Amino acid sequence: MSSSKEIYIFVGPPGSGKGSLSQLCVRTMGWIQLSTGNLCRKHIAEGTDIGKEIDLAIKSGKLISNSLVTRMVVDWFLEQKPLGTVILDGYPRTLAQAERFCELASRDLKEFNIRVVRFLISDEAVIDRLMNRFVCTNKDCQAVYSLAAGTTLAPRKGMFCDNCSSLLERRLDDDLQTIKNRLKTYYEHERELVQFYERSGLPVYEVHVEQPLAGVFDDFSALIEAHVS
Repeated sequence: MSSSKEIYIFVGPPGSGKGSLSQLCVRTMGWIQLSTGNLCRKHIAEGTDIGKEIDLAIKSGKLISNSLVTRMVVDWFLEQKPLGTVILDGYPRTLAQAERFCELASRDLKEFNIRVVRFLISDEAVIDRLMNRFVCTNKDCQAVYSLAAGTTLAPRKGMFCDNCSSLLERRLDDDLQTIKNRLKTYYEHERELVQFYERSGLPVYEVHVEQPLAGVFDDFSALIEAHVS
């Protein structure tokens, strides 16, 4: 693997395994995962100013604004000052977020190379995964598990997290109709996001993720070895 500083933007529908691959990269390669979903939940749980704004938007049935999400991500980079490779999991979600982040990166994150990885998976596989997905209730952990038949992501201790022993739960938005709505929203943004990255001269790689996580990781590792010097 390259020793240079990289930012990987994972682009894929909900349930495509962005978080699972991110966590595996963290464990095996020492990378840093920035999941905006987890970061939102952490801000809400801690009652920060950003968390209060996010919670209000969610309870009002509104989308979290691009400016608010971008502010949260910018604050994270400024506070954490990451020294290694960072995976952006779940951000940018919209063209406005991508434009704002690339503007930030060109000014304040010049030491990082930005690369985009697009996850390829069918809607049927996404629905099956999300209907069987459970997550750790510990806001500092948020490990993801699956109860799907034949999965390698099943918890070893019943409905408790293998990492911290906290209880597992299904997310409220992992019901069929909500999943379909989320997929529709995702595809409304995916095309313009990928086109923007390509116009900006950022490399966009593709990984087929409708396979066990170990296979996804092997394919991703081979891709990185082939394209990152």
